[in-house]
Amino acid sequence: MKRPWLLAEVSLADLRETKVEVAVLPMGACEPHGLHLPYGTDTYEVMAIGEEACRKAYEKGARVILLPPIPYGVDANLLSFPMTIHIQQKNLNALVTDIVSSLEAHSVRKLVILNGHGGNEFRGGLRDLYGRTSLWVFLVEWWRIENERLKDLIEESGEHAGEVETSLCLKIVPELVTLERADAQRVREFRFQGLRDGWIWTTRPWERLTTASGYGDPRKATKEKGEAILQLISDEIANFLLALSQSDLDETFPFA
Repeated sequence: MKRPWLLAEVSLADLRETKVEVAVLPMGACEPHGLHLPYGTDTYEVMAIGEEACRKAYEKGARVILLPPIPYGVDANLLSFPMTIHIQQKNLNALVTDIVSSLEAHSVRKLVILNGHGGNEFRGGLRDLYGRTSLWVFLVEWWRIENERLKDLIEESGEHAGEVETSLCLKIVPELVTLERADAQRVREFRFQGLRDGWIWTTRPWERLTTASGYGDPRKATKEKGEAILQLISDEIANFLLALSQSDLDETFPFA
């Protein structure tokens, strides 16, 4: 069945009968996720979250549409693992700029970048873009969403291919998960206290951080947790998309 909130599935005839107010652009990556998850994990996750959030918002009246995903991201620090695909951030920013120009030509007024990969850093590019387009662009990074029910649900807060991502994949692409290969990934601590405290930042080469590209313990992951995570996160994003679709771009937007 055709889903009218997905651009890839609708026709010209469909689009001539509707007005898109909010476009959502999913950004993924192609990189290893431990020994048990597929290289497309970030893209599978962000698409599933985007599809569910746009469905919920659309069914409540939002004029929203999900664009096809960008399946590559910034991955220079994972290139030591085979078949990682790295795109420079400046090229991702240029791609976003071209997509913004296309949407502007079609009178779309708002864009939400739905980021599924921690290595992608769009903030600087979006600041540079401000004032050069009539679109207002928002950035949503789904793993930053805070929800008390999520906190109660997750037992282990691993960063990469851990309980959260493994649970999501067990829900979204269970046929691609090899759970018997999953194991707790030991990671090295930073040598310097400021890096451990977070007020100093540096690139983390993942072959030095961990041996198999994972960061966290996936062994507590379940499909049921994945379903709950998907629904909780998509609910939050859907509520934002609905409010955004209904909000005027007046002289004080996005402020009250």
